[in-house]
Amino acid sequence: MTPTNYTLFPEIKEYASHLLQIGDIHSVYYEECGNPVGYPVVFLHGGPGSGCNPTQRRFFDPSFYRIILLDQRGCGRSTPIGCTEDNTIADLVADIDAIREKLNISKWLVFGGSWGSTLALAYALAHPERVTGLILRGIFLSRQSEINWFLGDIKHVYPEVLATLSQYLPMHERGDLLNGYAKCIFSSDNELAAAAAKQWNSFENSIMTLLPRSTTSDMSKDAKPTPPEIEIARARVQIHYIQQLCFIGERDVLSEVASLAHIPTTIIQGRYDMVCPPVTAYELSLAMPHAIYKVIPDAGHSAMENGIASALVEATEAFKALSV
Repeated sequence: MTPTNYTLFPEIKEYASHLLQIGDIHSVYYEECGNPVGYPVVFLHGGPGSGCNPTQRRFFDPSFYRIILLDQRGCGRSTPIGCTEDNTIADLVADIDAIREKLNISKWLVFGGSWGSTLALAYALAHPERVTGLILRGIFLSRQSEINWFLGDIKHVYPEVLATLSQYLPMHERGDLLNGYAKCIFSSDNELAAAAAKQWNSFENSIMTLLPRSTTSDMSKDAKPTPPEIEIARARVQIHYIQQLCFIGERDVLSEVASLAHIPTTIIQGRYDMVCPPVTAYELSLAMPHAIYKVIPDAGHSAMENGIASALVEATEAFKALSV
């Protein structure tokens, strides 16, 4: 039997957007889309350091779901952009639940990919009574082995890409790419910081998909260059988190998730994911044997690759039956 190919829902606009002031420093942006009285779902973006965008609304049937997207601290439309002070995974978990309370939502479906999958699991572990389901893509648990792959062992598949990242730095700093880039990107010299941030961000972008990105659906012919301040902000937040193993890497999450056995879960993973290799998703599926586990045979990391996008929409459609 030929599998059903699910496509993204049509483009929609938000019907409300907000800034939630958190403490003395941060204001967190969040928006509401779809059905104002529909089933609530929260979308958690990746990075750390990126932000939400209009395409991400399209994984959900807007006639059924009340879709909540947010820009995590220091990201996107949250302010101050690029700020790493008071910015930990515990802070982000608290922000998510503060938004839930602000919107008077008792429980919701939690959807996260890449770093968003880490955050989704952390949120579910902290607030299991608030989570009706988990849809996770491109699993990342922020363990040292995963960081070592991303900034080192990737050379076994993409030697030229890692070499480009390395060769940007002076010879004496190439043995520690993370801290070498941190020195540049956190520099008060904005020109230096912007150039280094662009190099850092392009490294991950170049290994996101199975096929070159110009052949995939997530690249617009009319895409505009990213402003320097956005490049810097994204890189600063990501490096800040990676330096701390994303404030979760020392936890044994694979043991902790046994407590989530009552939460319907779907895990979707690209077979050729070079950013978050499949071994982590496989280990998570073993730790959550109740989960639906799907490996997409012709995909890498990006949620916009056809097979992964189809599987994600299929998962949100399947959840409708569980929500009745």
